[in-house]
Amino acid sequence: MTFALLGFIFIAGFISARLYKTFKGKQWQKCTFVTAVLFPGTCFAIFFVLDILVWADGSTGAVPLLSMLAILALWFGISVPLVFLGAFVGYKQEPITYPVVTSNIPRQIPDQPSRLGFLSCMIGGGLLPFGSCFIELYYIKSSLWMDQYYFIFGFLLLTFIILAMTCIEVTIVVNCFQLCSEDYRWWWKAFFTAGSTAIYVFVYACYYFTRLQSTLFVTVCLYFGYMFMACLGLFIMTG
Repeated sequence: MTFALLGFIFIAGFISARLYKTFKGKQWQKCTFVTAVLFPGTCFAIFFVLDILVWADGSTGAVPLLSMLAILALWFGISVPLVFLGAFVGYKQEPITYPVVTSNIPRQIPDQPSRLGFLSCMIGGGLLPFGSCFIELYYIKSSLWMDQYYFIFGFLLLTFIILAMTCIEVTIVVNCFQLCSEDYRWWWKAFFTAGSTAIYVFVYACYYFTRLQSTLFVTVCLYFGYMFMACLGLFIMTG
């Protein structure tokens, strides 16, 4: 309820609509619907399947049906309307202006070196941000999955700032090299360069699972399901 009313959903719709207008998009309703439904819908679908598995296993930790309906009511009754409201306001604004004059006629892109390939940038771009938060991940996972207390929230905030700055700097460097090679298609490569941090986190999560020493099917599904959701959110955030 608090998340739905804090205004972040409104900001998501506002930014997505204005950025979509900057790229000269015309179907802002479709863009807004994807903003409101894609990530929350994916997380809810995974959570719903995991809850069914927990309920079928006879655990008391399963979320009741009424609570599930309350989440849906908050989602479609508050979050989705706020996204559309933010998108409506954002699309009424002027598009973001570029600091330089660009031509509308795309020019031919020369052959790019292999080090600037999409896969190479993903592999190299996510390594440094992952290294900046690697130590903190160990304590977070120990708190989540091994019932250990977590109390170093100040260091967590510092790690988050370092992670954000590392993602920004790595992406800027990759973009500079790409633009110097006369490749103007920077947006998706920039997104995936920093977003690939989540791939390293998920690989580390797979390694960390060996420490849990659990072979129950429900436990495996819960661990990898929740870690996939966390890494998906991390991918969007860092990207």
